[in-house]
Amino acid sequence: MRNNLNSTDFDKISLSERKYERLCTMIFSCIPSSILMFDRNLRVVIANKNFLEKSRRAEYETVGKHVDEIFPSVILQYTRLSERIRTVFDTGIGDRGREMYYRSPGLPTRVYYYNLTPLIDDQGNVESVMLIMDDITQQVSLREKVRQTERHLAGVVESANDVVTSLDSRGMILTWNNAAERISGYIERELIGKPLTTICVDAQKATLVSIIEDLSRGKTVKHIELGLKTKTGKIIPISWSFALMRDDAQAVVGIVGVGQDLAERRELEAQLFHSAKLASLGVMAGGIAHEIRNPLGISSAAAQLLLEYPENETLRKECAQKIYSGIKRASQIIEELLKFSRPSEGRFELTNINDAVMETLTLIEKQLVLMRIEIKKNLDSHIPIIESEKNLLKQAFLNMFLNAANAMPDGGALTIATATDRKNNVLITFKDTGCGISSENVDKIFDPFFTTMPVGKGTGLGLSITYSIIKHHEGNINVESAVGKGTTFTIRLPIKKS
Repeated sequence: MRNNLNSTDFDKISLSERKYERLCTMIFSCIPSSILMFDRNLRVVIANKNFLEKSRRAEYETVGKHVDEIFPSVILQYTRLSERIRTVFDTGIGDRGREMYYRSPGLPTRVYYYNLTPLIDDQGNVESVMLIMDDITQQVSLREKVRQTERHLAGVVESANDVVTSLDSRGMILTWNNAAERISGYIERELIGKPLTTICVDAQKATLVSIIEDLSRGKTVKHIELGLKTKTGKIIPISWSFALMRDDAQAVVGIVGVGQDLAERRELEAQLFHSAKLASLGVMAGGIAHEIRNPLGISSAAAQLLLEYPENETLRKECAQKIYSGIKRASQIIEELLKFSRPSEGRFELTNINDAVMETLTLIEKQLVLMRIEIKKNLDSHIPIIESEKNLLKQAFLNMFLNAANAMPDGGALTIATATDRKNNVLITFKDTGCGISSENVDKIFDPFFTTMPVGKGTGLGLSITYSIIKHHEGNINVESAVGKGTTFTIRLPIKKS
């Protein structure tokens, strides 16, 4: 049929073929990959524009050249490219997925991902093999940066002093850092795949399960203290904070937990509290000495009268009563001192706040009177009973009394009041008529070692310790002050209902 075509038809077919070739050439040139096509003699049949530009070679220097003339010998040895091309010709099976490091003269080294593809004719024979190279230098660089970042983050996690663990959305442990191993006694392989509740004290496991369930649903959880049960059975208080890991769709895929060991901190706090108590006792020494000296003096005088008038029955009874009352009063003061100086046992007990305030006031009231400070009490007789560490609260109240006394060196009035508010809190208020606190210092008064007292007159720990004690009871303390008019401290303690 082709023989029946006239010259016009041939011209049209020839024009169509040329257009098709130009179109193929244009597409070939625009492909962003570097492409070389080899014949069975491993000579270049076609080289696209991308390859020529990146290799800085002219077309006449490339087309018709053997593969050994195109690439440096070190690359050919490393990739065994010639052998691979021959294999593709022989088997008709492509060779895919390899990396090649290639550097053109005068240019930095580039990294290519290359594959070999056979081009098969109508009879099923491999007519040529196409080498396609994609420049992945930037991706490789980014990959290395990612690896460096991963190594850096892993190093940070492993060198951290806190417990760092990652969990899946069900709370199963995925990673367990060095600090976690040191604190818990469990090595990573002993806990991988097990729930975090494995190392939680039995009484708090339900709480931890609830927290993990909330986290898996995307809820945020504030810091929470839980007991960690070590491999030896020891219980260590851990302050946990959790963060969520999300995928691109913002679904929760994991949880990161960071736990701070509070054991050492609690021990230091206990030592600090006890030291502060002893320091406070030293401050109170003058008033306490006077308080004890009075009943002892009365008892001594009564004893002398007994010795001088042993036959007087009425006088003997009166003197005996005076001696008994004086000894009882001195004994009571000594007992209160012993209670106050005794370290906290760390147990919460039912406490009447009014009793705690009055027991503390007993220790320092005489000294306040000697400083010409008038004490006004407005205690709510129906104040609810709360749970607290009573000795710690007495330490906090004593610090408030001493702080007020320091603010009124020339005398004044101190009002102590207790009440309840609508938010189910007990309020304890200390209001003085002292010098007040300047606005620039109000935000600093709870900082450790901050004091406006002269050197040697104060440690700056009193209010800081008070703040810690109140926070330990899940309460808060606020201050209102005006220079020259006085200061009011308000302590709020929650009434916990069982």
